[in-house]
Amino acid sequence: MPLAVGTDAPNFTVKDTNGNTVSLSDFAGKTVVMYFYPKDDTPGCTKQACSFRDNYTAYQGKNIAVLGVSMDDEASHQQFTDKYSLPFPLLADTDGIITKAYDVEGGGYAKRVTYVIDGSGKIIHVDTAVNTANHAQDILALLGA
Repeated sequence: MPLAVGTDAPNFTVKDTNGNTVSLSDFAGKTVVMYFYPKDDTPGCTKQACSFRDNYTAYQGKNIAVLGVSMDDEASHQQFTDKYSLPFPLLADTDGIITKAYDVEGGGYAKRVTYVIDGSGKIIHVDTAVNTANHAQDILALLGA
């Protein structure tokens, strides 16, 4: 069962696509859309990532950070990013620490769940019924962006 709206989002520190260290606290004061997905370069995950790619300028215009999270490693994320020109970081949760902290672990992979976290670190929305092709637009509409 994913974490509830109103819950403090668990902080984390992991590597991203480019090997940079990323923590949730790096985004203090900014809305964060953190979407968990099962596997790089699979049909649904690709549709979802490309949905965020195609709408990324709208997110930037609203000062909203987008983070993709799966249990794939940095090399897999780099290939996925390069293949589809993804402009946002993918977090390499290889040990499943973030996936477990956000209660979206699905037996060796992350379940498809999206959290919207406000600037103070509170979860303000949880989406468990993701339409991969239109997900980025759905979240923008939810945020009134």
